[in-house]
Amino acid sequence: MAIFRQYIAPFIVVLIFLTALVAVSARIFLPSDMAAPAPIEENAKGGLESVNTAITMLSTLSPSLSV
Repeated sequence: MAIFRQYIAPFIVVLIFLTALVAVSARIFLPSDMAAPAPIEENAKGGLESVNTAITMLSTLSPSLSV
């Protein structure tokens, strides 16, 4: 059990850290349009789509709730 605590467990922790570091650092090499946040789509009227879709759906299902 001492071998696991002294050698294997720290190796697993370092391996997870290095994997996360590589995944986060990979954004540097992405094209600039892929590294940017996702665009917000607009509906046909020119306004933003409803953000509270769950609340809107809930209010249409149950007319007794007031939103």
